Amino acid sequence: MNAVMVPVFRARSPWARLKGLLGTSPLPTGYGLLFERCSAVHTLGMKRAIDVVFVAADGVVVKMHRGLGSGRVAWCGQANRVLELSAGDAWRLGLWTGCRVLFIDRGEAR
Repeated sequence: MNAVMVPVFRARSPWARLKGLLGTSPLPTGYGLLFERCSAVHTLGMKRAIDVVFVAADGVVVKMHRGLGSGRVAWCGQANRVLELSAGDAWRLGLWTGCRVLFIDRGEAR
C-alpha cells in the first residue's frame, strides 16, 4: 500500500499543544499540524473549520472529520496522533480512512 506523504509542523511544546491552530493564520495548502501522543482535539474559539485526521501507531488513518466547525470536540480511542489541516486539505491530499500516512517534518509549530 502506498502512503500519503504530508508535510507537518509538530506541536511539541505544551504551549503549542494547547494553542493548536487557534489564533493563527491558515497553514500553507497541504501542510498540517501534528499532535503526537494525542487522541482528542477541540475547536473551541476557532474562526474557521478544519479537517481532523486521527492516526494509529502504525500510521493508518482510523477516523476523520472533514470541515469540523468551531465549538466542537473530536475524539478517537484508536489514535495516538492527530493531524489538523485546513478544511478541504484532507481531500486534496488524498487522505481517507484506512490509508497509510507518512509525515514529513517541517519543524516546530509556530
